[in-house]
Amino acid sequence: MVAATTQFQEQLYIDGQFVAATGGATLPVINPSNEQVLAHVAAASEADVDAAVQAAQRAFDGAWGAVDGVGRARLLNRLADLVERDADLIARLESLDNGKILGMARHADVANLIRTLRYFAGFADKLDGRNISVPDMFGRPVLAYTVREPLGVIGAIGAYNAPTMYVGWKAAAALAAGNAVVLKPAEEAPLSTLHIARLFNEAGFPAGAFNVVPGAGPVAGMALARHPLVAKLSYTGSGTVGRILAAEAAKTLKPLTLELGGKAAQIVLPSADLDTAIGTLAMGFLANQGQVCAAGTRILVHRSRVAEVAERLAAIASEQVIGDALDPATTLGPVISQRAVDRILGYCGAGLEEGAQKLTGGKRVARSGYYVEPTVFVGNNSMRIAREEIFGPVACVIPFEDVDEAVAMANDSDYGLSAGVFTRELAEGHLVARRLKTGAVWLNGFGLIDPAMPWGGVKASGYGRENGTNALEDVTHEKVVTALL
Repeated sequence: MVAATTQFQEQLYIDGQFVAATGGATLPVINPSNEQVLAHVAAASEADVDAAVQAAQRAFDGAWGAVDGVGRARLLNRLADLVERDADLIARLESLDNGKILGMARHADVANLIRTLRYFAGFADKLDGRNISVPDMFGRPVLAYTVREPLGVIGAIGAYNAPTMYVGWKAAAALAAGNAVVLKPAEEAPLSTLHIARLFNEAGFPAGAFNVVPGAGPVAGMALARHPLVAKLSYTGSGTVGRILAAEAAKTLKPLTLELGGKAAQIVLPSADLDTAIGTLAMGFLANQGQVCAAGTRILVHRSRVAEVAERLAAIASEQVIGDALDPATTLGPVISQRAVDRILGYCGAGLEEGAQKLTGGKRVARSGYYVEPTVFVGNNSMRIAREEIFGPVACVIPFEDVDEAVAMANDSDYGLSAGVFTRELAEGHLVARRLKTGAVWLNGFGLIDPAMPWGGVKASGYGRENGTNALEDVTHEKVVTALL
């Protein structure tokens, strides 16, 4: 457990300093494991966001902009060292304020941040342009080449389900390329991000290169979207908010990266090795209490194997140890809030009303904290529980007759973020993967991510890519220089 004397960072981080919000506004941060208030974190006003953006622009035009690629790589690697040093503390902060079980916070999210920082540090001095062969112009030879340049100030808005990881996904590539960053963490879970801001300072980043402005989405988030000095906006969250931000960003013609959730299908083909696959199928909708954009909550199973898959998934769900996120014995922690509890239980009720067969779960756990029983239904692809993102530990097993029907059902979704395919026939798996309309497909696995691989979706899951070399392209522009010789 984190000691009772732990001092949470509760202020905004602007221009290299921790400061109170204008007017002293705060937001309560609640521990979802017990519903107790952990801290009252400063809530950024529009004026505070402006101050952070102005500081970022000054850094971009000044001290930070003067740091070359080698220097940026050195700072990012130093930051990674500090995150590694404080890994246990950061993981505990994440478990406290968003309910993620401690092992996942430490070995998935914090580890991913460290890897992401080091990955993009390696690119900081390798953002090369290219020579372009063109014919003579006006009877003279031509030298044409490009240089890749940072955009300027990147505004970033993260979700509550993985705030530590989002620091890497939204800031590492941007900083490696020489941009300055203003990050608004989710108001429900800002504590780990604010501690990481301390590490940016300790690592020696110039003031203003990285700024953190916790606050309410309609205030701080909208201020970032509207600010004329924000050159690009990156957002992870709901489709409703993403559309609002896109409309605001269009007024200043700033590009966006939007990751707006999903309704991933996990497809179990007839040849699948269930002894190997069943744990992965369960993890696909249970990890982080189902609060994962890529959660595999539609489990499409060949009709010959539906009964076995449904029975085994229900058994795994019912065996989960539900409890405090910091308890080592816990395998399923709380969801983020009472609002989330109400939403998840509402979907469980809708599933029953539409005729789904509930095999297990579907109720709130009778104890302090935002705990919901993991739930397994058998239903069809037209039900709300199969079409709408629940963001909770609820899965719907859906039968199919053949591969063509499975692909059609998987693609019959507004979303297109990810999918999984389970089969012993790898050739068949690759053919199915090519037919799925998603940004990522995993064969005989699920949730396999790495900073070297681009991440993002299609359709209502958004556009743009984080991670991989795609992320560097999204935070830079290619300038062409043409000279007559």
